Amino acid sequence: MLAAVCTLFEGDYHYGVGVLTNSLYNHGFRGVVWAGYRGTLPAWAKPLKNGQGYQEFSVASDCVIRFIQLKTSKCFTNYKPDFMLQLWENYCPEVEGLFYFDPDIVNKCSWDFYLEWVSRGITLCEDAYDYMPVNHPYRLSWKELAERYGHTYHRQTDRYYNAGFIGLKQNQKAVLSLWQKLLETFESEGYINLSDFCLSLGRYPYFQSDQCVLNLALMLTSEPLSTVSRLGMDFGGASVNIMSHASGSQIKPWRKQLIFKALGGEAPTLTDKAYWQHTQTPIQMYSSTQYAQQKIALRTAAAIGRFVRRS
Repeated sequence: MLAAVCTLFEGDYHYGVGVLTNSLYNHGFRGVVWAGYRGTLPAWAKPLKNGQGYQEFSVASDCVIRFIQLKTSKCFTNYKPDFMLQLWENYCPEVEGLFYFDPDIVNKCSWDFYLEWVSRGITLCEDAYDYMPVNHPYRLSWKELAERYGHTYHRQTDRYYNAGFIGLKQNQKAVLSLWQKLLETFESEGYINLSDFCLSLGRYPYFQSDQCVLNLALMLTSEPLSTVSRLGMDFGGASVNIMSHASGSQIKPWRKQLIFKALGGEAPTLTDKAYWQHTQTPIQMYSSTQYAQQKIALRTAAAIGRFVRRS
């Protein structure tokens, strides 16, 4: 299967893009990573070659990142379905499978696993808050609102999925169109503001973020799903070695002062450790000195964390 990866970033999230790409490459990915961005490109992304609507950075002889500058007022977390649909329509119509990863994810498993996974259904990972009963008041509110706008309910589920990762085949892209349509309809009707990360926190229809709307879209489609538990993103401090996600309020690994946090009782996370495993090759994100200092800090922080737990 011909497949590609995509992500969205701005600001210092470029560190995550580099490490995500390294972690994919080091587990067998070969091909194109499409990266939509706002602002300026990072210093490590040089030299660049101009393409049709993108700039291309060579990661290795058989892997590239293609950067697409985006002009949208939407918060990037609400722009995922738009970007994936644009890629299929304008940039890579030949691709059979497309995977979106948030830039604060580090891959931990073979690329072949993803290709097999997406052949079984839309690939998803449960959120850290993974259980949302069928009769949860939020879920019932979403269903009620969707039906008001002519949508039909197709799937009962009590699982809640994280929107930081999704993979699907091109013949399933109607799910992306539905996700996009729901977001835009609810904004036009005044329920949410797509320029905000938090959509309608604490008020009807109780969309906390884009992933609530993704979960609603999954309720409104009969497309097959293939899903893993929250351990698929290392949530809860345990892992099944698929990926690791510094989601939500977690301090991103590239920002974290490891020793300082450990002295405060927060040992390095699985994502911190995964991040620093993939910072240097094939893309060198840090100088040799910076990397050595961070590896020492990581080991020291881990030792402090063990001591604090025992005490």
